[in-house]
Amino acid sequence: MGYQYKFDKILHVKEKEKGDCIAAYHTSVQKFEEAAEKLYELLKKKEDLESYQSQKLSSGLAVQEIRHHQQFISNLQNSIEYYQKMVSNARNRMNHDQEKLIESNVEVQKYAKMKEKDFIHYLNGLKFQEAKQMDDVSIQAFMNRGN
Repeated sequence: MGYQYKFDKILHVKEKEKGDCIAAYHTSVQKFEEAAEKLYELLKKKEDLESYQSQKLSSGLAVQEIRHHQQFISNLQNSIEYYQKMVSNARNRMNHDQEKLIESNVEVQKYAKMKEKDFIHYLNGLKFQEAKQMDDVSIQAFMNRGN
């Protein structure tokens, strides 16, 4: 009979949970990166527009155009605030998923270590049985030589 780990099914379940946690973490990282990139683009657009507006103000700009730019900047600011919240939420989700992944990884490592120790114990038991059989064979051989 070969070696059979008594918690093998639990170990497989924990490994599957770890795989699920890895997938969830990668998804949350991707969503965080997407939100952060969009936020960066909006901030860059706002900065460029403000720079453009200040250049135009020095050379003269119509009041209607100033209002148009201010309205556009105001809308950009609202979008920026929305994406800042999204980035914050995505970061929190990513951190939460990372903590779950770490916990899951620790669980898998615990069961793997237990399996390793159990296997060593199993091998030691086999060695003990083998040594005992060798002793029995030696005793039988000694007894047969005496007859």
